[in-house]
Amino acid sequence: MDSAYVLPAILTALLAGIAGGKVWERYKLVQGKWVDRRRIRQTPHFIVGLNYLVAGRVDLAIEQFEAALALDPDALELRLMLGNLYRERGQVGRAIQEHQALLQRPRLNPMEHANVLLCLGLDYRQAGFVDRASEAFSEVLKLDPTNEAALSNLEKLQEEQHQWQDAYVTRQRLAAVGSPAAQARSNTILAFLEHELGLEAAGRQDFVDASRRFEAAIAMDKAVIPAYLSLGDVRRAQGDDKGAAAIWEQAVDVSPDRAHLPLERLETLYVAQGRADRFVALCERLTAASPREWRARAALARHLASQGNPTGALELLFGALEHNPHAIAIHQAIWGLLSALHLPQPLVARYIDTTRQSVFYLDPHVCTRCRYRSTGLLWQCPQCHEWNTFVEERITPASDIDADGPGGAAA
Repeated sequence: MDSAYVLPAILTALLAGIAGGKVWERYKLVQGKWVDRRRIRQTPHFIVGLNYLVAGRVDLAIEQFEAALALDPDALELRLMLGNLYRERGQVGRAIQEHQALLQRPRLNPMEHANVLLCLGLDYRQAGFVDRASEAFSEVLKLDPTNEAALSNLEKLQEEQHQWQDAYVTRQRLAAVGSPAAQARSNTILAFLEHELGLEAAGRQDFVDASRRFEAAIAMDKAVIPAYLSLGDVRRAQGDDKGAAAIWEQAVDVSPDRAHLPLERLETLYVAQGRADRFVALCERLTAASPREWRARAALARHLASQGNPTGALELLFGALEHNPHAIAIHQAIWGLLSALHLPQPLVARYIDTTRQSVFYLDPHVCTRCRYRSTGLLWQCPQCHEWNTFVEERITPASDIDADGPGGAAA
């Protein structure tokens, strides 16, 4: 054959092969008809399913996606989505089967393989198969070392198992691939994990390592208050009462809204040192700085009652009650003091008048991430497992709103 015709023929065959491959990639023969794979996303079933999904109507979304899937039963993204929706609906077994079937496909590229493994790991995690979930997320990271979803879920699994060192390393990896905007959050989480490692060291009586861990946590994020509390505990266990008092007082200054947390420790220490007046001055300073803060009043009231001054304690509690009539802890303290005073009628009448419109609540601490409620302040949410997300929910009395004017807001 003339060489002048060979090169054009080769080029023509190459172009024809590329064009054929593109056609084969886009179109598929289903029941004797060529189906455009890309048109699945444009079908009414798919679009309506997305609308139902956005509206939170999972069952109806599944029905529509299953109808869309009839056009191309092998559509990977749609099957992944359906498996995830089965999991959200509580059909974890069906989700696992769906995602395991996708793993058996012979021509998955590495990214598709990683996505299927990630979904399967989420299935295993919800089903409680911790080891399988951990293995799935680890396999994802072999295929895609910077997969943030796999790193985040693996970290949560490690935290749930109290594998604090492993969780710390995983969070470091996540921080390295995360955006600069997420760095502050990663530092906070690393600080809390450092604190947990410090607690483990303290439990082994290794106070040197525990102190190092707690100090590192504070250096990472000064707002991680439990590190101050634990560091003070270690210093006192080592006989350094002065150092313990200093670190607990530092916690008060760093986080005034949580200044009540070290108060009981400081009271015990100051009384033991014969410096009870210092505790009284601290509580009075906190109360003056934030009149609506009731816990400092309650702590001082407890101290006065222990010193034989129940009447002074009641005055403080009534003052706290005026701003926080819904906190049942205040009521319990008042009930105890009134009983100790044999229920003097004027004080009982004052209490009834102050609380006539009150609605009590037992769980005022709320996770800002998932709205989980807790009676006490938690550093990690047991439902969504996020760190440092609890705030105290308070209902401002009408008298405070009136005093603040039309712009008054809840405390």
